[in-house]
Amino acid sequence: MTHRMRLVDEAQTHIQRILKAGDYAVDATAGNGHDTLFLAQCVGPKGHVWALDIQAQALDATQRRLMEAQCAEQVTLCKQSHDALINTLPKFTQGKVKAIMFNLGYLPGSDKALTTQTHTTLSALKQALEFLADEGILSIMLYPGHPGGDEEAAEVFRWSQALTHDAFTINHIQTGKSSAPELILIAPKAAGGPRPEQVSDSESDARAQ
Repeated sequence: MTHRMRLVDEAQTHIQRILKAGDYAVDATAGNGHDTLFLAQCVGPKGHVWALDIQAQALDATQRRLMEAQCAEQVTLCKQSHDALINTLPKFTQGKVKAIMFNLGYLPGSDKALTTQTHTTLSALKQALEFLADEGILSIMLYPGHPGGDEEAAEVFRWSQALTHDAFTINHIQTGKSSAPELILIAPKAAGGPRPEQVSDSESDARAQ
């Protein structure tokens, strides 16, 4: 859990450098709403967040969290799989979303057999790039160590490494343990656009200890 929270903090630190009041953001896997609330607080009442999840339990938890923090008005909750981005987000947001977050695996506190799937995750990530602004950032939390998690993490990493490095900055942050969570940050190399700070594996290992 410590490693997970530190990587979540790492992702949020990078996103906060980019995401500002009035921006658009997406939580592709709402879960219990922690990332959704974070994004909503970043964009403020003049921005907007779209949060997707296939589980009603997750959306209910997210809605409660947003209402408690008085951030519900700037969020649209969508009962959709993360690979339905292209059919869920408004067309005017294509190329204009400043931050997109994926937190893969299963919903904490629920059925662990219901997890994100490799094929839908890869489809969702490809769609996410169509919506990402030139100065935006895509954050992907990976969870090896559960059934299907190792394959999903490996395939997502392989997909990220196949992106054109002339067009994207790709930052893979690990804790040093094979079954521990991992974080991938992807940002277009737009002229003058902010990019994730480059972190070597040795540096990320040290941060997680």
